[in-house]
Amino acid sequence: MAVPTFASAPPPPLAARARAVGGSPVRDILAVTARPEVINFAGGLPAPELFDAEGIAAAFGAVLAETPARALQYSTTEGEPVLREALAGRMSVRGLPTSADDLLVTTGSQQALSLLATVLLEPGDTVLVESPCYLAALQAFAFAGARVVAVPGDDDGPDPSALDALVERERPKFFYTVPTFQNPTGRTMSAVRRAAVAAVAVRRGVWVVEDDPYGELRFEGERVPWIAAHEGVADRVVLLGSFSKVMAPGLRVGWLRAPGVLRRACAVAKQAADLHTPTVNQLAAARYLADRDLDAHVGRVAGVYRARRDAMLAGLGDALPEGSSWTRPEGGMFLWARLPSSYDTTELLGEVVRAGVAYVPGAPFYAGGGEVGRATMRLCFVTQTPEEIGEGLRRLRVGGGWSRSSPRP
Repeated sequence: MAVPTFASAPPPPLAARARAVGGSPVRDILAVTARPEVINFAGGLPAPELFDAEGIAAAFGAVLAETPARALQYSTTEGEPVLREALAGRMSVRGLPTSADDLLVTTGSQQALSLLATVLLEPGDTVLVESPCYLAALQAFAFAGARVVAVPGDDDGPDPSALDALVERERPKFFYTVPTFQNPTGRTMSAVRRAAVAAVAVRRGVWVVEDDPYGELRFEGERVPWIAAHEGVADRVVLLGSFSKVMAPGLRVGWLRAPGVLRRACAVAKQAADLHTPTVNQLAAARYLADRDLDAHVGRVAGVYRARRDAMLAGLGDALPEGSSWTRPEGGMFLWARLPSSYDTTELLGEVVRAGVAYVPGAPFYAGGGEVGRATMRLCFVTQTPEEIGEGLRRLRVGGGWSRSSPRP
């Protein structure tokens, strides 16, 4: 008997939130700029030659030799106690009294953003962000269905008065900020601004999510206390941290410090997502902290990064068209350049890549996109040597097709 044939039905569609978010602008850009001959100022990667590979290998070796059953076994969702104790100690020394029970270990601080979006946001809820803002945070909030609203600001960070007015008008679930060596601008929010943000959080009852992946990479100037360290904000500031920029991003070890109710909700969401951050990575990170001097390592890295920042700052005047301006970060990995308004850095990127150099156009870092950031670009200065930076800036000038005396109309 013949077997009947049927037309193939299409599979069920993706969820609405997946259809709405679309692709990743930075992933698309990096795919274009990944050729080895391209000097890449577009990435946000720490310099791999500065990883303490020997120290990390020794930490893994010790953990696997001494406690293999524990290292290779499932762990608690909250994180390995020995690591949480070490993290709490580091935060307490830096002016924020913290216990291990205040912390949830996450698979990179990016997961912490995803967990917060999961437990705090309903579709249509409002989130306030800096302008411009860390792109992957915008993606995480958009994926949760949030309405993202930018807080106006200046080179000193978000305007506290504007933040206060927006909190009153929009009733957001939280305000997200990277106050130290911000991605993408490299700017640092002043102590006065931080105190004002903390005051808004207390007065208005809004959560503040303080993301600090770069804060230890300071080259100059005095450390500015966390927003979370201000008086009266213990029950409304979430502080995120990570070893990605100071130890190694491949470890995927981050953490979240939050009040109990929110932290426990994030732990439940994490359990549903991945059960726990890999045990062996957590134990190796804790062993590294016990056996090695991470602060000394970070100091060496920061010294190299400072020389690379200085090389980029020294060459930007000749590399960019007349009328351009740029930030001078005191640390971190990025600086932000603004060209005259007649330029469109997204349109220019193709020509620049053909000249053998790359940057990230600024437009995707703005909530809502549009024309706001069309003449801006983010430049990462940590991955190349000073000599490579000089050559990259020469290529940028050639690829841009401008000269200091005759900017493109």
